[in-house]
Amino acid sequence: MTRTVVAQAYGGPEVLVLQDIELPDLADGQVRVDVRAAGTNPFDFKSYSGDMGDDPARLPLPVGSEVSGVVAAITSGATGYTGPLTVGDEVIVTNVDGGYADQVVANAADVGRKPGNLSFEQAAGLLLTGETAWHLLTNTRVGTGDTVLVHGAGGGVGLMAVQLAVARGARVIATASPAKHDQLSEYGAEPVTYGDGLADRVRAIGPVDAALDLVGTDEALDTSVELVADRSRIATIAGFARAGELGIAVLTGADGGQAIRDAARPELLELAAAGRLQVTVDRVFPLAEAAEAHRYLQTGHARGKVVLVP
Repeated sequence: MTRTVVAQAYGGPEVLVLQDIELPDLADGQVRVDVRAAGTNPFDFKSYSGDMGDDPARLPLPVGSEVSGVVAAITSGATGYTGPLTVGDEVIVTNVDGGYADQVVANAADVGRKPGNLSFEQAAGLLLTGETAWHLLTNTRVGTGDTVLVHGAGGGVGLMAVQLAVARGARVIATASPAKHDQLSEYGAEPVTYGDGLADRVRAIGPVDAALDLVGTDEALDTSVELVADRSRIATIAGFARAGELGIAVLTGADGGQAIRDAARPELLELAAAGRLQVTVDRVFPLAEAAEAHRYLQTGHARGKVVLVP
């Protein structure tokens, strides 16, 4: 048996409960992991909000898709994305079904060894945001000498995008609230405050080659198309309604980009191990307080990852 957070109905965070479930036996190519920390993401609360469907047959709905922990059991020959795995390995796991738990079963292909310089809490927040940021930068071809505008740079994906763009040799202009400017400056970005006159403030810093929209606001989209001449170098993960009319890419992973995201995993771990990619943990909640963690996450005030620990 393991404790697992599930949504017992569709709705707000109040539907989350902690219950005991029986984990399935390991199939070939699977591992069981003792969870040390679980990363929270906006998708987690969208999954049970009803916005993505409300089929009662899916209830109770397990929540959470990325964790860090220690390999507790493994099938013979199971190999992760960083190589062979053994019992006792400290690992990072993605594509989990029900990561808010004491233990999870995962496909070995989604398990990689955790860099020793990352805490379990940091490790649980590395890959989903990192993969998304990597996909955005790859799609918009950001590299050495480019200037990239990152909208919503103070969020989880934004902080990763800033660091990865800097690691690629790009100059980064980052929109965020003033409270997050110091952190963005430490990561190598030039922060600007969003709001009226944003395009002029960005233009005063310099010409922009590419733009990443992580918030989906009209301001972010309109500023991007105003400042970036080549619309193939603009991408969004939030501006679904207007992306088509503007001729910019919507990147969700379901667009054929999952292979790019999967291939980024070992690269992200190498950058983190080398100290070139940091994970900022804003708050840590006990597993039993998953609902409260989601309420905090939904405020949009988090300055980094919100993490659950068993």
